[in-house]
Amino acid sequence: MNDIDFFDLSAVLLLTFTLFLIIFIRFLIVSGVYHYTFFILFRKKFDKRILDHTPLKKKQLFKELYWSAISGLIFAFFAIAIYLLWSMGYTAIYLDINDYPLWYLPIGVFITLFIQDTYYYWIHRWMHKPSVYRYIHKIHHKSVHTSVFTAFSFHPFETVLQAIILPLIVLFIPLHFYAFLFTLLIMTISATINHAGVEIYPSGKYGKWFGKWVIGASHHDKHHRKFNYNFGLYFTFWDKWMGTESPKRIMK
Repeated sequence: MNDIDFFDLSAVLLLTFTLFLIIFIRFLIVSGVYHYTFFILFRKKFDKRILDHTPLKKKQLFKELYWSAISGLIFAFFAIAIYLLWSMGYTAIYLDINDYPLWYLPIGVFITLFIQDTYYYWIHRWMHKPSVYRYIHKIHHKSVHTSVFTAFSFHPFETVLQAIILPLIVLFIPLHFYAFLFTLLIMTISATINHAGVEIYPSGKYGKWFGKWVIGASHHDKHHRKFNYNFGLYFTFWDKWMGTESPKRIMK
């Protein structure tokens, strides 16, 4: 890929389309497998954990796939931007595992997720202002009863707002290349879990502790239903600190 001429428009378009296919197909596979596992294969076992038994309407499904495809294309452009920044030596992404201590690998991932979570919390609250909501965030909230395919269903401008933080993060936060890929995987899986409409986190002692700090389907489902609560992305920190966490949390 180092031989790609970024001034060659055809090469850029080809790379964009290739990355789009990778991103969108990965999204469809993760979402499809997740839905099949919990709503079909193990439906009886997880039936009590399904937050809403309303069947997914085809109209909603097609709209979600439509907006998700556009989001995938935008994410592809940002992936190219990150690659270009890396190839020019502007990012803190490193390839040699010995550049930083091994214990830093998970720390770097957590720092990245925390920064993204912080950024998204505040931008999310801003998008809920009436003057902004009806033009940008309303597309996502049309899915009141969310599904695995709601995870990427955004207005293009909202997708840009979500994606722009990642190139900024990698400019300053050292991340091993594989840690960076792992972070991207977490983003996809987390978005799927939070929108799938089935609570998979355990409800025992440790499960309740985990659910107290990490956002799951129950937590985010209340955001789609109530709108004014639960603005976080991965963690509940900011909702707790800012008093925007829903008064009652459902952990079935």
